[in-house]
Amino acid sequence: MSTARVNPPSITIATRESQLALWQARHVQSILQARGHQVQLLGMTTRGDQILDRALSKVGGKGLFIKELEVALKEGRADIAVHSLKDVPMQLPEDFALACVMQREDPRDAFVSPHYARLEDLPQGAVVGTSSLRRQVLLHALRPDLTIEPLRGNVNTRLRKLDEGQYAAIVLAAAGLKRLGLAERIRTTFEPAQMLPAAGQGALAIEVRSDRQDLLAALAPLADHSTWLTVTAERAVSRAMGGSCSMPLAAHGQWQGGHLQLAAVWGDLEGGTPLVRAQGEATISTLEQADAIGLRVAAALRAAGARAEPHA
Repeated sequence: MSTARVNPPSITIATRESQLALWQARHVQSILQARGHQVQLLGMTTRGDQILDRALSKVGGKGLFIKELEVALKEGRADIAVHSLKDVPMQLPEDFALACVMQREDPRDAFVSPHYARLEDLPQGAVVGTSSLRRQVLLHALRPDLTIEPLRGNVNTRLRKLDEGQYAAIVLAAAGLKRLGLAERIRTTFEPAQMLPAAGQGALAIEVRSDRQDLLAALAPLADHSTWLTVTAERAVSRAMGGSCSMPLAAHGQWQGGHLQLAAVWGDLEGGTPLVRAQGEATISTLEQADAIGLRVAAALRAAGARAEPHA
């Protein structure tokens, strides 16, 4: 019997061309190359990158960032796509699957300002930039006097707008700033109890066609089991609520030794209803168990007054 090693297949990664997306794709490329694969990148511009003058919630949601990448996978021009998990819709199109979720970076939100060290230090009525409806309602709950203005564009574009004086402060994901070597721009990070992160925030996921068993096997070693269980529970909350960019919803789990504590917050954009909070905990070891605790927390949110979207 021959013991000759079979050369690993060449893998093409479809990626957006923003600095952060390229960092993520190159990060996965380097890991796969270290495992003996030949890996190249296919840079692409998505609809989400092109539409910068309107909120994502009004033009089709975060799926705009990955549709073109999925077309490349379907047509065979690329083999895998690397995503920030919080940009991935809760329901993947038929014939696609997440091959793995990798170890999570800092999931928290970051307060960024050239002049103020903390949210509490901002003057009355100060302008804070974010296009996340989740951050908008949570900021309003912390500081109802602030003026929240839309903020789109890649990380460097957002920082430039801040530095030009369009905002007194902006709120970004800490993970993106750290990955781009911009951690020094973070003045403070919000603890989850203060500003609960979005489902999947800080985690990277790799998407493939579900019929690519060869890739599912090749990518399995890149998975971080505890991260995958945690974000599965978070995404189950969002999916059960019909969550999308048009819903101010946060879901965040904290994992310790096989035990998951899961918290969720729902907000009313009109401001007529106070924040609705729910939580649950369980010892879990499978994705099915993670999904189940997410569904229980979503049910608790609805029972406490949160409104699910009609298609949920």
